[in-house]
Amino acid sequence: MAAYTINVPDDKIAALKQKLSQATFPDEIEGAANDYGAPLAEAKRLTDYWKSTYDWKAVEAKLNALPNFHRSIKVDGFPALDIHYLHQPSDSPDAIPLLFCHGWPGSYIEVTKMLESLKQSTNGVSFHVVAPSLPNFAWSEGPKQRGFGLKQYAEVNHRLMHSLGYTKYVTQGGDWGFYITRAMGLLYPQSVMASHINMIRASPPTWTSHPLLALQHALQPYSQREKEGFERSKWFNEEGNGYRVLQCTKPQTVGYALTDSPRSTTQTITDSTTHQVGLLAWMLEKLVAWTNSTHTPSPSPHPSLPSLTPPSPDYPWTDDEILTWVSIYHFSTAGPAASLRIYYEAVHSELGGVSRDRTQQWIGKVKLGLCHSPRELTVVPSTWARTLGPVVFESFKEKGGHFAAWEVPGEIVGDLRGMFGKGGACYGITGPVAKL
Repeated sequence: MAAYTINVPDDKIAALKQKLSQATFPDEIEGAANDYGAPLAEAKRLTDYWKSTYDWKAVEAKLNALPNFHRSIKVDGFPALDIHYLHQPSDSPDAIPLLFCHGWPGSYIEVTKMLESLKQSTNGVSFHVVAPSLPNFAWSEGPKQRGFGLKQYAEVNHRLMHSLGYTKYVTQGGDWGFYITRAMGLLYPQSVMASHINMIRASPPTWTSHPLLALQHALQPYSQREKEGFERSKWFNEEGNGYRVLQCTKPQTVGYALTDSPRSTTQTITDSTTHQVGLLAWMLEKLVAWTNSTHTPSPSPHPSLPSLTPPSPDYPWTDDEILTWVSIYHFSTAGPAASLRIYYEAVHSELGGVSRDRTQQWIGKVKLGLCHSPRELTVVPSTWARTLGPVVFESFKEKGGHFAAWEVPGEIVGDLRGMFGKGGACYGITGPVAKL
């Protein structure tokens, strides 16, 4: 284990600003709003802000104030990878190890609003938090060979936890964090004591696999929450799912549109939309739509990383937040195109791998906590969610979307304290774990 310092070279920042200054944009039909994708006016305004006002070095300094580390992790069948992670141990003797797993288009930054709260002992529990940058994301290396799927991502996380001395631990995740932590529970039930998930992908219970749940599902009418959830799920499947089809089938092709072109800063840039604007628009659409958010310009070019604050019903993304999320992808070690490959590998699982579908089925040896958020991409009834495993904790939120740890951090912290604290079904589940 060694400390890690983010240090994007000045020439890369200068190259980004130059290319943004040369950007041209497509036209837009009248009244397009968000229906056709990222609005032209927002893309132009954010591009100008990114070029002229946004200060990556100020943000970088704040990111470097976090407990950043890196170490080499070797998984079976692949060369070792340099993996970046945050590691914040708690001073409290009641702390248990917690692996936080992000997804796309997020990163390890999603855990940062919860760090201060999670290290404090409340309700008889605190947490030693480990939040890796997944391979191909942020400051971690990525594999150059095909076949690096959910099994391998799970193995990286598991071996990281063991390398830190955490032989028994719990997990929290959404998006790919759902699939990866579920794969971890399937593969390493002797170490993964319990999992909390804030994205729930599940199917209706069947009479053969879950007869009691199927009976409950058949007899119990849908609640208003569940009806609204079906509408949200229908919207995503019909209007918001195109990115996934592309990234699951031809991630390399999409990667050309998102990746920096190999030009020197003195070379003339062709009269076309830059790859940086493509990356910005590709992510902006998801950040806004997946949170049902408002978007407010930042009043300061030097914002601090936000602290734990009461959430609003609509998450108010600032320009600086959006551009920090995008910049982490733009400056990432493996490049933004690499982050798409997990989509392909997860649905093209090789023999002996773990498929997406398998993680959406019963995994019986790991206790499960469920967080139902009303603006998640798919919102399913509780009877569906309970087909995933032995549910010991369940919460239903009045607000929050796909990026719950970032949008409503207090809700996730509350769930973890309720599930693992005194009176919770998983209180003391890992036994005493000393601070490393």
